Amino acid sequence: MPAVRKRWTLTPQDTQAANYLASQLRLSPVVAQLLVNRRVTTADAARQFLDCPMTGLLPPHLLPGVPAAAAAILAAVQAGRRICVYGDYDVDGTTGTAILIRLFAILKAKAEFYVPNRVEEGYGVNRAAVQSLANSGVELLITVDCGITAVEEVAEARRLGVAVIVTDHHEMKPTLPAADHIVHPGLPGSEYPPNRLSGAGVAFKLAWAVAQLASNNEKVAPPFREFLLDSLALAALGLVADVMPLREENRVFVKHGLERTMKKPIVGIKALLAEAGVEDDATLKAEDIAFKLGPRLNAAGRLECARLVVDLLTTANPVNARTTAEYLEKLNKDRQSRERKITQQAKDAVEDLGYAGDPGLVVASSDWHPGIIGIVASRLVDHFGKPALVIAVNDATGTGSGSGRSVGGLPLHSALEACGDCLLSHGGHAAAAGFKVLTPNIDELRRKFNDYVRANFDGQPPVPQLKLEVEVPLAALTFGLLNDLDKLEPYGMENARPKFLASGLKIEGTPRKMGVEERHLSFRVRQGTTLMRAVAFGMGDRFDELMSVGGTCCVAFTPKINEFNGQRSIELDVIDFRAGTDAELS
Repeated sequence: MPAVRKRWTLTPQDTQAANYLASQLRLSPVVAQLLVNRRVTTADAARQFLDCPMTGLLPPHLLPGVPAAAAAILAAVQAGRRICVYGDYDVDGTTGTAILIRLFAILKAKAEFYVPNRVEEGYGVNRAAVQSLANSGVELLITVDCGITAVEEVAEARRLGVAVIVTDHHEMKPTLPAADHIVHPGLPGSEYPPNRLSGAGVAFKLAWAVAQLASNNEKVAPPFREFLLDSLALAALGLVADVMPLREENRVFVKHGLERTMKKPIVGIKALLAEAGVEDDATLKAEDIAFKLGPRLNAAGRLECARLVVDLLTTANPVNARTTAEYLEKLNKDRQSRERKITQQAKDAVEDLGYAGDPGLVVASSDWHPGIIGIVASRLVDHFGKPALVIAVNDATGTGSGSGRSVGGLPLHSALEACGDCLLSHGGHAAAAGFKVLTPNIDELRRKFNDYVRANFDGQPPVPQLKLEVEVPLAALTFGLLNDLDKLEPYGMENARPKFLASGLKIEGTPRKMGVEERHLSFRVRQGTTLMRAVAFGMGDRFDELMSVGGTCCVAFTPKINEFNGQRSIELDVIDFRAGTDAELS
């Protein structure tokens, strides 16, 4: 079954507002229109968006729970109490954990950390770990990127005499844990911008407040200043990897965090950059976190234990850092290999078992690793355009660990709630969720899930959309425009790298298949007197389609600079194409 055909849409253009911004800020009209598309319509708002001054970080005391939690932490440190930071195993959790561990090193606190094993313990705070930590003498437990739903586990910790500070950003349930302190941007009565900070961002704000208290001044002492700049870089990793909106103060986190990483990376990140092939003088972008650093950091939590990541991010020993980074590189390659294999097996299962016509997809196998299935579910959604549940079955226990991804308009957590009577547990949000199911109940889950999807989409999920921002003639694609586009960095959630439309193109010569198994297409397109190279990655099987209407096409793309043999040229990184002169916009 070929990949689903996307519906192209073009963002409505507000030429008057764009021209105003262009004149006020001396910007390209294209970039000005992109700002308008992002609801940035005044000159002051545009300057704030583009400049991202450090003053855009909200003071830590505004984050609910921070003042009391910071005071309690400093008191525990000064009293010599034993502290454990309990972090999640993903990039957001491990970077947030590293921030607090690095803080405690400066404070010379009795501190350690704990990261659960994804496969053996699952997400969040677990009772057995709490009991073990209490028995070992831990007196204060601080959660990072987890804990806001751990009502029973927090109660158990306090029963055992362990004080608990919960720091989290995830969705809360009606009953909050009875922790000594809770730090969360969405606490009842909070006026903090909702759903913005990641777990690492929350940890940063708490660490900042502790540093202020330890310095006895809002302006922190020099050792804490360097610590906070390093922590800004760590928080940027967590924010991007956790796909948080890159607007408002999150843009400040990521922009200045990336600058710190380029100028003065901590030992562990420097080793990781080297393994990822990022040159010392390279310009680091948010996409480098998403596609180079993030996957390597996540690989440990997916396949083994994420303690390795916290060790990497807290070590001052370059040799240890290099050894750990090399091992993470090995794990990431293993993860990539497994991901490709499982994705193909999952696609084959959809076709071979007759699920391709179902409104939603539910596939399972005992050969699949539970740390990989979330990525595989995303691949199925991309390919089939339908919500997907992927289940890794454990034959020894008769249970399956599942991960799901959804499409726009279908809140996945609501879908799983509707299937709740055949699940052991479930949790998540609209786009992604996890669950556990008894193996004999998988067929029933498939039936109920499809009933829910069918009822909400009248039998068929919506056609995936490809949102294009501006139609641009090829002649307008200059080095100056690309420099202006860089001013919109960092790109990410709610500030996606813009996708452009070019219509009425004529293909010059014959497109060429390239790469391993000829998976990619390279071709040249002409519009008037302008000729440019276009590269369509992963579209080698669409050669005949590309040439089907007399060698004319419309292209959805992002422009990029190609450097080869000392020569620089602009080319089109093709996202999708339409054969013919009609872009078929809707």
